[in-house]
Amino acid sequence: MDDSLSYPPIDPTNFDLIIVGTGLPESVLAAASSAAGKTVLHLDPNSFYGSHFSSLPLSDLTSFLHSQSSSHPLSLSPFLTSLFLFTVSGLSLFFTISHIAIDLSSSPMYSDLDISSHSPEPLQHSRTFNLDLAGPRVFFCADSAVDLMLKSGASHYMEFKSVDANFVCDGDGKLSSVPDSRSAIFSDTTLGLAVKTRLGIFFKLVDGHLKAAVVGSDGGDESCDESGRISDEDLESPFVDFLNKLRLPPKIKSTILYAIAMADYDQDNMEVCKDFLKTKDGINRLALYHSSVGRFSNALGALIYPIYGQGELPQAFCRRAAVKGCLYVLRMPVNALLMDKDSGSYKGVKVASGQELFSHQIILGPSFIVPSPLLKSSPDILQAKLKDFGLQDFRGKVARGICITKSSLKPDASTFLAVYPPKSLYPEQVASIRVLQIGSSLAVCPSGMYVLYLSTLCDDAIQGKKSLHAAVNAIFSVPISGTPENSNTDESENAEVKPTLLWSALYIQEMATCSFDSIFSTPMPDGNLNYNDLLDATKKLFHMMFPHHEFFPETAFTDPEDDGGFDQSPSDDSLNS
Repeated sequence: MDDSLSYPPIDPTNFDLIIVGTGLPESVLAAASSAAGKTVLHLDPNSFYGSHFSSLPLSDLTSFLHSQSSSHPLSLSPFLTSLFLFTVSGLSLFFTISHIAIDLSSSPMYSDLDISSHSPEPLQHSRTFNLDLAGPRVFFCADSAVDLMLKSGASHYMEFKSVDANFVCDGDGKLSSVPDSRSAIFSDTTLGLAVKTRLGIFFKLVDGHLKAAVVGSDGGDESCDESGRISDEDLESPFVDFLNKLRLPPKIKSTILYAIAMADYDQDNMEVCKDFLKTKDGINRLALYHSSVGRFSNALGALIYPIYGQGELPQAFCRRAAVKGCLYVLRMPVNALLMDKDSGSYKGVKVASGQELFSHQIILGPSFIVPSPLLKSSPDILQAKLKDFGLQDFRGKVARGICITKSSLKPDASTFLAVYPPKSLYPEQVASIRVLQIGSSLAVCPSGMYVLYLSTLCDDAIQGKKSLHAAVNAIFSVPISGTPENSNTDESENAEVKPTLLWSALYIQEMATCSFDSIFSTPMPDGNLNYNDLLDATKKLFHMMFPHHEFFPETAFTDPEDDGGFDQSPSDDSLNS
């Protein structure tokens, strides 16, 4: 039986843009391109939206991770010739249109997958989970992702709840609250008067600098502008040096660097730190955190999380794209790129049904590559055109973990973020480990259960797994084979009872992206807590394709029939509860 019969024909066959994969960057580009008046075809070989940014039931997540942990070559002839017959007044005329079909293959984006089940209960409720592939992720209330949702109208399809608290691991292995305002600093009973005074001076200095910068940008009085500014020399120096200059205690310095400014690497160690945070960037991150607190009156702190999981975000942009005419086809693999035989330019794609579809440009998800043997067998002009395509620009790795338990790590909080700074779990720990706990109130797990997402940047799988295991052992009581589930290795009376680990998935994810000419490839999820860098890269890609079009015009999604979502006035109580 011909498998192609199960695939519906796609009509029309010509588009301004074809996008393969419904990850967040692809979905944003589909919405932005549709808003710009472009005809867009959006394909996905999966049966769900989101690709590497999706939220999946437990069993589906396991299947996806396994499927994306190995290469999947496709079997197609590299040369495709289409023969067309036209009959005019009884005379048969033959026209041959030749394309070269360059087969596509998928490159494994995950490795060292380790799935452990210590209880049958999570699997029994598999379909009631919505597990984030790219967790942990949150939104700062004032960050660019929220602004983009407001501007594009994607917020009409999402609802959020506040992240209850933010914690940081201190030198003793305990989780302490992160002060998010001056009032929080002075109400914190764990801080001494001297520390509170220095912190107050620090935040006053930062606030004065930011206000002076606003005055300067508005063309105000220069003397006023300069009086409150931090010097240019300090702004270009490492943020950790600036904090040391202000003589902030190590615990407070660690909180500012890793739990508010969200630095990744050990800022005190020049040998292992791959990304020193400059003072100007640290100040901007403090400003983002501070401006996020109180932006929405029903958000308790700076952070929010979407109901049903992060996979709702790409779906929301896909819905906005559909409103503007984007055509969607799921369960439709793309097997090959169509290249002009003479010029080597991109012409379209060949899908699993055998149908050829044509477009001026294409965007591919990050896992697609051209197999090297096939490329070498292609004509010289194509080898020259495609020599860099499929050679991913690997930008490191991120170790991720998903853990399920039946009790909260912090008894008084259901949804919270916890940061374990470098060296807080073991001496060789060079990068922060972030942990996000989500409760059932956000519809990501059954009632009475909790999902914890872990992530840390790493050089290789050994380093990444060591960090994940250190965090898991610090957070959970891990059942030993043959022992009861509620057993705890530390039974001293004064010991804090850890949540029992029911199920976990630990894996290493590649951070890769590549692009070529009119064939663009989107990035994998990065190691950040928010989406700002990914969305900045997506916006740049849009302007590379359509340099004369605005990225989401202000009037693009002001359809009178649309309602719900955010109010576009950030000062209003516009967050869905």
